[in-house]
Amino acid sequence: MSIVSKLINESIEPPNLKLFGEITKNSYSSFDLDNTFSTFKTINDFLFLVYSTKSCSLICYDLINFTKIIEIKHSHKIHITNIRHFLDTNNKRDLIISLSDRDNNLKLWNVNNWECIINISHINNAGSLCSACILNENNNIYIITSNCNIIGASEKIKIFDLEGNIMKQIDNSNENIYFIDTLYNNKNNRIYLITGNMNYIKSYDYYKNKLYNKYFDNESGCHISIQTNEINNIFMLVESCSYGFIRIWNFHSAELLNKIKIDNDWIFGICLWDKNYVFVACKYKLIKLVNIEKGIIEKNLEGHNSGIFTIKKIEHPKLGKCLISQGYEDDQIKLWTNIS
Repeated sequence: MSIVSKLINESIEPPNLKLFGEITKNSYSSFDLDNTFSTFKTINDFLFLVYSTKSCSLICYDLINFTKIIEIKHSHKIHITNIRHFLDTNNKRDLIISLSDRDNNLKLWNVNNWECIINISHINNAGSLCSACILNENNNIYIITSNCNIIGASEKIKIFDLEGNIMKQIDNSNENIYFIDTLYNNKNNRIYLITGNMNYIKSYDYYKNKLYNKYFDNESGCHISIQTNEINNIFMLVESCSYGFIRIWNFHSAELLNKIKIDNDWIFGICLWDKNYVFVACKYKLIKLVNIEKGIIEKNLEGHNSGIFTIKKIEHPKLGKCLISQGYEDDQIKLWTNIS
């Protein structure tokens, strides 16, 4: 029995998803990044999808009534490459980060009225901006940005306040970061930053301002997507890489728990479905359902005409658990459900 099997120790029926329909064929995704769109339940119990278009518009879509709520035209000057959601419970609002890696520009939006709260430009003068997230520290909201350096240049992980001031920087040895996120551990009252780099994953202790762990395997490429999940009091880190693997790590010990070969080429976004299953977005037009416990691919979802970057799970009030996916050349966002 594998380490992961011992930790899970629970039998769950695999999801039987089928293509339900197309939400739009006018979305835009560029570059090999995760979070090219965002789905979320709002503080007022709406279910929204936020995505971008080739004309740099930002669109908010109602997933319950299947209708467009608002289109913010020319929200960025250059194509939007990353969209992330954050629930600000203290101020009773939903926030959206949108960014463009080409011009190093980031905007923060209040979903309640779609006001642009902050616009930070030229974040990395010596490289591109691939990922950003929000950190809530003692009811204070900060924006954390990644760095992707050009040769011979130096940029650091930056933490901004909502006035656009740099409050803190973390040195990550000038390594390119393609994905960045936060992890809160309420048991030890710690905050960690997680970064997906060229050849490995790193985690940083936010308060100590230093490296916490390095997650490295010899067959490792660019890390595009990372998710964490606590199972039986063990924090697991699940990540995808450009060499076609997903890996499952013990977050705190950096022990490799499982390594599963998914494809012979790039894989991108991942979606943790439950304790046993993860969906994986692949370059060759497929979404693969992977049994984490057994380490096998159980099903392929076919429906896109191009490779897929981002996949997200939603809890729909009428359709139940669903999957949303976006193709990076067919410009389509599609919905997968248990209802055919």
